[in-house]
Amino acid sequence: MSIAPAQVTANFIQIREDWLAQHKEAILEPDLPIVDPHHHLWERANSRYLLPDLMVDTGSGHNITSTVFIECRAMYRGDGPVDWRSLGETEFVNGAAAMSASGGYGPTRACAGIVGHVDLRIGDRAKGILEAHVAACGGRFKGIRNVSAWHGGGVAVTSSPSVEGLLMDAAFRRGFAALSSLDLSFDAWLVHTQLDELLDLARAFPNTPIVMDHVGGPVGIGPYAGKRDEVLAAWKPRITALAACGNVTAKLGGLGMNVMGFGFHEAATPPASEVLAAAWKPYIEHCIEAFGARRCMFESNFPVDKGSCSYAVLWNAFKRITAACSASEKAALYSETASDFYRL
Repeated sequence: MSIAPAQVTANFIQIREDWLAQHKEAILEPDLPIVDPHHHLWERANSRYLLPDLMVDTGSGHNITSTVFIECRAMYRGDGPVDWRSLGETEFVNGAAAMSASGGYGPTRACAGIVGHVDLRIGDRAKGILEAHVAACGGRFKGIRNVSAWHGGGVAVTSSPSVEGLLMDAAFRRGFAALSSLDLSFDAWLVHTQLDELLDLARAFPNTPIVMDHVGGPVGIGPYAGKRDEVLAAWKPRITALAACGNVTAKLGGLGMNVMGFGFHEAATPPASEVLAAAWKPYIEHCIEAFGARRCMFESNFPVDKGSCSYAVLWNAFKRITAACSASEKAALYSETASDFYRL
């Protein structure tokens, strides 16, 4: 495996609250219950998104009942064995979850599920560390994510350290084998050129629940800029093949990231939900057609996608895309699939 170059700001678009404030919308279907199964919390040198910030977004009009935190290398322990340092993130997020559970931050139960990080390339040693994450959370720890998004064409596809061929690595798969016995799931963040690797992993471990993040990462920058039809043509059959694996679920979102290439953040004013819905509809509709509503869940991917639109507008865009869906389909897409997958 070869290590990708530093990619510190690959997907992070600067959040401009004054820019986002230029466009407000009435909330569509405000009573529809939503579980947001993909957001982050962090405090970094140039960016802060902590529980109060999340609560402002989840309280902006949509009925967000609970959320799931996804690892983002936040608050790792500053010392101790390297393999154990990610436990600091899990402890930090569990504290935020406890704060939210008090009811003092509003009705949304933030971080009701926690997806952390253990580097599965440590193979058989991973199980003991996974058990420590589970023990630290009082039932909230649901799975892990190892970011595998990588591209060899000079495209910085993720801000996380990534390596070529992670999902195919033998040591990684030895660590991955521990997930099923601990009732843990795996979040897969990769790009469309790697979907065959995820398919191979899903077939090799049919008893391990896997969720494909961000509609499988259809890249729209670098060599793929201006080639959306070509990317869709390569992406669609691979999504269909993955859907044949009963252990794989799809997250619908992440399309506001820079790597997706829509460039909404470059406009003088933020996009309306109608604009987002029209741009994102081909990806979201195909996932729903392939996987079915019971194996799809909408996600905010905040604050990363906040560089492109506000939380209220994001969920309005999703609701426009699903306007023709039945009540039972909407229940699955917006809350039930996420609740079931993450065992909330």
